[in-house]
Amino acid sequence: QVQLVEYGGGRMKAGGSLRFSCAASRRTFSSYAMGWFRQSPGKEREFVAAINWSGGDTYYADSVKGRFTISRDNNRNTMYLQMNNLKPEDTAVYYCAAVEDSGHSLSDSEGHYDYWGQGTQVTVSS
Repeated sequence: QVQLVEYGGGRMKAGGSLRFSCAASRRTFSSYAMGWFRQSPGKEREFVAAINWSGGDTYYADSVKGRFTISRDNNRNTMYLQMNNLKPEDTAVYYCAAVEDSGHSLSDSEGHYDYWGQGTQVTVSS
């Protein structure tokens, strides 16, 4: 079992920046691939970004590429999402997710991940 807790949500004006953290409970954090997803009101949960166990491989949704950066610090059992140039359409509840890294390609599928955080709200105003 891995317990995940997100930190860093809030309200921001368009063009601003926010940084999320996702803290994991297990010392074997480094064996997990991690991802960020988000869900806006009335929409399905969608993929944002993913990172492999070492941080050497990342994958982004087209909608955030060039604006968001996913990273991790395995010594701190923590993953990050740096969000720059925020837009109103980035308003959502953001979730971190984890799956044991099998060495396969990173996945943008919600069903691929086994563990989820409780989510943290970001609201971007124009």
